[in-house]
Amino acid sequence: MKNLRIIQIKSEIGAGTRGASLGVDALRIVSMEMRSDFFLKYPVVDVPNNNHLLFERNRNPYAKRIQGIFDLYKKIAPVIKQTIEEDFFPLVLSGDHSISAGTIAGLRQAYPDKRVGVIWVDAHADIHSPYTTPSGNMHGMPVAMILSEDNLHNKTNDPIPETISVWNEIKNYCSPRLPIDSEDIAYISVRNNEPAEDYLISHSNIRNFTTREIRQKGSIKVAHEALSYLSDCDKIYVSFDVDSLDPTLSRGTGTPASNGLMREEAQELLKTLLLNEKVCCFEVVEINPLVDSNNSMAKIVFPLILEASEVIEQRLI
Repeated sequence: MKNLRIIQIKSEIGAGTRGASLGVDALRIVSMEMRSDFFLKYPVVDVPNNNHLLFERNRNPYAKRIQGIFDLYKKIAPVIKQTIEEDFFPLVLSGDHSISAGTIAGLRQAYPDKRVGVIWVDAHADIHSPYTTPSGNMHGMPVAMILSEDNLHNKTNDPIPETISVWNEIKNYCSPRLPIDSEDIAYISVRNNEPAEDYLISHSNIRNFTTREIRQKGSIKVAHEALSYLSDCDKIYVSFDVDSLDPTLSRGTGTPASNGLMREEAQELLKTLLLNEKVCCFEVVEINPLVDSNNSMAKIVFPLILEASEVIEQRLI
């Protein structure tokens, strides 16, 4: 790849708390305050969002705005695919985490014969389905989408036929030919799950590198272990949800959870992961300035993104 391309997706229709669509602009404000040329240095592509659906009545209580989510994926995936085909590294800046399944769909379209692994740095497993979700918010479902997993063993909801139909379409779109294997997913710092998710993680043997492991071993060692765990994968995608950070740093995200990463831990973790030649896409999600104070989350995260971009750029030289 010859350079980075920033892909902006200002979407929040998958979240339950309003404001994540402003996360990219919050980063831009910090960039201006720091007099950084980050948003001028790299080409930028804006993916149109479907946030207008927030003003319409929701017909799918167990998968809110599911058709809008699917329509968004069909906008995101071609942009990711084209970015890679044009020899750029996609650096995705987004609102809520529901967009990630669209990003992965694009990677799988770009690499149809490659085994794609996923490193999911997050406080949450995001492995619910319409059959198990307690909220209906689709930012809690992208991992289930790429696994093509319903988790019917823990079914508590009865989605309407429209929901089931679109859900099945999404799974097929995100998992062409075969779903991503659960052994090709590594969680880092996931710690705030519902019982249905814990059951699925346990029975699918998904590896979770806990915050405690990071404290015991250090971020660099955990990063190497995660990469080693996915050593059979040809390509690796890294998704960084800012709620993986400890809320004592900032509460500027929709679903903060205690016992998260400290800034230095996240910095070392991301730098080590992104130095690996297999990493083909990096994504940052869930900054929410509406629940923040003094734009603190963006002020913490933008320097991480800046350093990440420098690491990736050095790799691409």
